Amino acid sequence: MAKTVLAAQLYTVRDFCKTPPEFAETLKKVRAIGYQAVQCSGHGPIEAKELRKILKDAGLVCCATHESHQRFNEGLEQLIADHHLWRCKITGVGGLFGDSLNAQTFIDFAKKFDGIGAKLREQGITFVYHNHQHEFAKHDGKLAMDHLMENASGQNFSMELDTHWIARGGGDPAAWIAKCAARGPIPALHLKDMTINPADKSPIFAEIGEGNLNWPVILKAAKKAKVRWYIVEQDKCQRDPFESLAISYKNLTAWGLK
Repeated sequence: MAKTVLAAQLYTVRDFCKTPPEFAETLKKVRAIGYQAVQCSGHGPIEAKELRKILKDAGLVCCATHESHQRFNEGLEQLIADHHLWRCKITGVGGLFGDSLNAQTFIDFAKKFDGIGAKLREQGITFVYHNHQHEFAKHDGKLAMDHLMENASGQNFSMELDTHWIARGGGDPAAWIAKCAARGPIPALHLKDMTINPADKSPIFAEIGEGNLNWPVILKAAKKAKVRWYIVEQDKCQRDPFESLAISYKNLTAWGLK
């Protein structure tokens, strides 16, 4: 599987993953598009062994997961066991949220999950943090992203950068890929495009290559950073989510990824 780089984030098709049978059917559709790997996130409850069987039956690899903060804090041993069962080497959280986030919140989170990441690394698993736009707000004169990165080791606390959210937060995705790569590996990158809704002028999600992000520059930076997994995600789709995944896959493979 060393040559596999493209994966689908199942959060994109979360509405079709609420039960094990739905999950199994969805994975078959994702595999039929051409994806060989998925990031498990947003699906309904599935027993770990059943999830492994569904993945195997669909011919898909679980390249990464998103887990709840609670599971990292209270069920780390079982989380590790499950990821070994799935042969999955990357796990993380979808972000840090709340109405009263401040500099100390991000600092404390980074320090705590640096310790959790160290325990995961001992087991051959990499912890990743997935950004949204609010990590590009300043707290005490410094971006939340910088608070996170400066208070955790790049080996224990990797960044699972999201291109859309970086751009929506006012950042340059390619520049942030380079910046994060300088502190440690970027095992997974979320590919997500952005365009503007002509009706209300608001930013919206788009299929890769159908929006306004500079993909040649982004992908060049990702290649230089030796990103392992390019994970396609679209939080909200303007059409059938499977069609959106197919459009992104078609465009990315046309650019040489597979």
